[in-house]
Amino acid sequence: MNALNVNKSNTVYFRRYFFDEAYRTITLTTLSGIFLIISWFGWFENILPFDAAWVSIIISGSPILRSAAIGIIKEFDIKAGLLVSIALIASVSIGEYFAAGEIAFIMMLGEILEDRTVRKAQEGIKKLIHLTPQTATIRTASGEMKIPASDVKVGDLLLIKPGEAIPVDGIITHGMSTINQSILTGESMPVDKTVGDEVYIGTLNQLGAIEVEATKVGEDTSLSKLIRLVKDAEKKKAPVVRIADKMANVIVPLALLLSLLTYIFTQDITRAVTILVVFCPCALVLATPTAIVAGIGNAAKRGILIKSGEALEKMGKVDTIAFDKTGTITVGKPEVVDIISISENYTEDFLLRTASVAEKFSEHPLGKAIYAKAQEKLLDIPDPDSFRIELGQGVLSTIQGKKVLVGNLKLLQENNIKISQEYEKKITFYESQGKTVMNIAIEDMAVGLITVADRIKDHTLNTMKQLKKIGIKDLLLLTGDNKNTALFIAEKVGIDEVYSQQLPEDKVKVIEKQLENQKKVCMIGDGINDAPALAIANVGVAMGALGTDVAIETADIALMSDDISKVPELITLSKKVFRKIVVNIFLAMFINIAAIILAMLGMINPVVGALVHNLGSIVVVMNSTTLLKLKA
Repeated sequence: MNALNVNKSNTVYFRRYFFDEAYRTITLTTLSGIFLIISWFGWFENILPFDAAWVSIIISGSPILRSAAIGIIKEFDIKAGLLVSIALIASVSIGEYFAAGEIAFIMMLGEILEDRTVRKAQEGIKKLIHLTPQTATIRTASGEMKIPASDVKVGDLLLIKPGEAIPVDGIITHGMSTINQSILTGESMPVDKTVGDEVYIGTLNQLGAIEVEATKVGEDTSLSKLIRLVKDAEKKKAPVVRIADKMANVIVPLALLLSLLTYIFTQDITRAVTILVVFCPCALVLATPTAIVAGIGNAAKRGILIKSGEALEKMGKVDTIAFDKTGTITVGKPEVVDIISISENYTEDFLLRTASVAEKFSEHPLGKAIYAKAQEKLLDIPDPDSFRIELGQGVLSTIQGKKVLVGNLKLLQENNIKISQEYEKKITFYESQGKTVMNIAIEDMAVGLITVADRIKDHTLNTMKQLKKIGIKDLLLLTGDNKNTALFIAEKVGIDEVYSQQLPEDKVKVIEKQLENQKKVCMIGDGINDAPALAIANVGVAMGALGTDVAIETADIALMSDDISKVPELITLSKKVFRKIVVNIFLAMFINIAAIILAMLGMINPVVGALVHNLGSIVVVMNSTTLLKLKA
């Protein structure tokens, strides 16, 4: 058995290194470098019947020659690889094998560094698909029947019990419940639903049993639409185009022209070939990927996962940031904010203790928030004498023989609890701040209220100030919450532009509008509902600690903690990486131009020319490595 395991392990190893393109390229390029060193020092020259640099030429040069040939013949696409191919052939033709091998090796090294930028994973879409419930309970003339969710048809009546996910989009025809639909809207609070209200696939029925008539099934459901949005947005992402390739249309003809003119005027083929060698844009090819790899390494130390070089480059050019609210700006968990007594006979602790006893058996997030606050204050919380949920309103309990109500204004009205105009004004005031008001009544009298809200994360206001300071012109808030909550949160954190009650497709439209206005947009969010907006933006950033897997997979960048203050650090680092790339390009061009002049004057030969542009590559790499220890 052990032998079988060893054999299996060896097979996996073999497949990984010889059939996986990335590992194969790294292995062969390393081998190419080894033979280049052998050629330089003249090792084994009495043993090998050929120059060891030939191995480097074949290993590293063949892919370059093949790619250039395909590009010029099939697509007539001139890239930097064409000039490298010409220099390789020219060097070999005059016997400068080391120069040819060295050029090929440096080019392949640049390819490896560039290919390390990670492609956008497709796992996010798979996770979205897995959120779709697999079964559904339908009601028929002969009774209830459990069937595959894929078999549900429009018009079918479904029974959704507490704790079950809703398998279709539909309308409630019977019953009341509280639905957690944060998967689609990102709302921090569950929503009370009753007859006539819409419910959506994948959302969670938390409390009461409801009967739902299916209105959208299969590919027409909101979740399927969400999946398509992610796919369509990802298709709009353009691949990174290397700077060297952009300049190839100028570099290639110029190199050939200078080489030809030098040969015409000097009749020296060595000078002409040397010009082709030093013109090879090896340092230019390394200018971008080395800076990006170093920047990504620096970001990783800060707990920032950057999944592509394109994202890092684009992040430095962002001028507009759109924030999701729940889990991004706010903590994402309801907390007690205010405890207000309307009578001197009742203290805050008394009100909190009374409400927490009444809510002790409640599964509603608001009730849990009150209970958690009482536990935090170490209050004694005995069981209520009786407990009943009033769906969509609150709870009705009996405590030491007295009737206690905790819930919304409708609960008080339904139980004939009279309240003053002043008390109503208090409710309106707190609701205007985006808080949920839980009224407390004992017997037939309202005695106070407790407000619950999603707390704003620490340092958020300071983070927004820093973003404006480093050049972010527009800050947007996109949230599924109501207008009052959105405006209150935005004012508190210093965001001027607010979009409330946003479904996933609404967020995408907002981002698209910004892009149409030539804005460079970064979207920051944490929920599944943010995935399409994360994908369509120039750069998508997912909050890690509270972020769902699909948001992290869809985003270009993931913050491994939920610390929003890392966003200014990320942008500052990205700007410095971009500046480093510019410096690298300048250094590469300066060294190349100096080498070209020396080659035209006959002061260097192909081998020295290869070493000079190799020196340029080393300078570029060393300049990039300073980013690893850079402090934002």
